[in-house]
Amino acid sequence: MTDDIGEMKAFAAVAKAGGFREAARILKASPSGLSEAVRRLERRLGVRLLHRTTRSVLPTEQGQRLLDRALPAFAELEHALKDVASARDQPAGVLRLNVPTNAARLFLPIYLPPFLKKYPGIRVEVTAQTDLVDVLSAGCDAGIRYNDRLEQDMIAVPIGPRRQRFATAASPAYLDAHWRPGHPRDLMKLDCLRGRFSRGNLEIWEYERNNEIYRVEPKGQLIYSAGSGADLGVDAAVNGLGVIYLFEDWLRPFFDRGELEPVLQPWWQWFTGPYLYYPGRQLVPPPLRAFIDFLKGEGPGN
Repeated sequence: MTDDIGEMKAFAAVAKAGGFREAARILKASPSGLSEAVRRLERRLGVRLLHRTTRSVLPTEQGQRLLDRALPAFAELEHALKDVASARDQPAGVLRLNVPTNAARLFLPIYLPPFLKKYPGIRVEVTAQTDLVDVLSAGCDAGIRYNDRLEQDMIAVPIGPRRQRFATAASPAYLDAHWRPGHPRDLMKLDCLRGRFSRGNLEIWEYERNNEIYRVEPKGQLIYSAGSGADLGVDAAVNGLGVIYLFEDWLRPFFDRGELEPVLQPWWQWFTGPYLYYPGRQLVPPPLRAFIDFLKGEGPGN
């Protein structure tokens, strides 16, 4: 296929220039090399493409028919190559991201609006889920994960807050009617709202204070789908059905409005914020490269 294209380009250049020497000057090639390329094409096709005389070189009838079809195709190919190359300076196309539900809820709304305004030629498709998937096999360019779940051989770029906490909360009315726990073990005496992951396992609530780590598997009447069903859990907590365990940033608006009250705050455990990760390869797709550069240089907080 590569030889066919090279021979076709040689034939088209000679026909347009009206001779081998002029075509060689334009292409910065040798006349003999162009002549041999055209001969190979003629032998391959089994027809003569050029009338050669000492004064001129003109396409035959079959050669002209080939030119009429080939020249528009070459022009379209050249336009496509220029369009792809220009994407380095003006990125365009689709950026597909696979992210946790909390990322889609908490910080992508901060990053994406200014990014999309800066690059109007880019369209972003976000798949939010709790399952860990191979981003490439899922048809995505990059994913967002926390450092303990990053895949090997991937490049990671920080995104979002660098420190986060899981918070525990309940409505003031629920706590008034029951009691305010002072230690994580006290949660076993309260109704707790737990999330179940898609693989079937329930959330384990983890706390830490003075190097003491305490894990709790509480009980309660309501179990919701972790991630996608978190809003249901929060609504249940606001309506006094029990205690919820979720990202602090997710619950912050409810704290500010007084709808939920922090519980066991000295025990809330810190963890490192998430990363955008993508395969370690040299030719990163232009939309993804633009997003990476945006996060590093112009994203919120920089």
